[in-house]
Amino acid sequence: MKSVRLLPGQLAELEDIYAGLEEEYQRVAGELGFSCTGCPDNCCDSYFLHHTYVEWAYLWRGLLALSTSRQEEIRIRAEEYLRECARAAARKERPQVMCPLNSAGLCQLYRHRLLVCRTHGVPATIRRPDGQVIRFPGCFRCQELVSRRGGDGPQVERTLLLGRLARLENELLQQKRHLLPRVKMTIAEMVVKGPPMIPVCCGEGEGC
Repeated sequence: MKSVRLLPGQLAELEDIYAGLEEEYQRVAGELGFSCTGCPDNCCDSYFLHHTYVEWAYLWRGLLALSTSRQEEIRIRAEEYLRECARAAARKERPQVMCPLNSAGLCQLYRHRLLVCRTHGVPATIRRPDGQVIRFPGCFRCQELVSRRGGDGPQVERTLLLGRLARLENELLQQKRHLLPRVKMTIAEMVVKGPPMIPVCCGEGEGC
């Protein structure tokens, strides 16, 4: 097994994708008059799943920059998070547990927060390769603003930027993404499992 690490050019590409998504987020939020200020909810206890080795590696890039003691604190909270999620699943409830990266209301890896953490809230769309359009209505507060406009409003079109993310994922995994287990994890699972690892050879013979 070998660890998955972002090369400088790959890191720059990922951060440019994030910047593009955040720019679109700010545009839509501005047009809708949307802000998180004063919101009674906290998105950090939402049950978000993340789907790429790229972001998993990026998260660990941030974790490894923390002190050993801080990493241990986060690992302990991540383990408790998973236990809480298991209890919620046993009750057949969707988990609502505070993210292990949240300490005293602040993200300990704010600079290295993942895509969903950066973009949740405003309406967005994605066009799949088969042409189907998937719509995300945004958080409850944003949906109220859209409703006041008659149900119509600006949206973040994520397709091109997420296409770049998919290409970056393929590059990071040396075009062998189809041979690896799919990522579908919470941040807590990424923390507990450790940095992403892949087989040295993925099974395609010479040059693998």
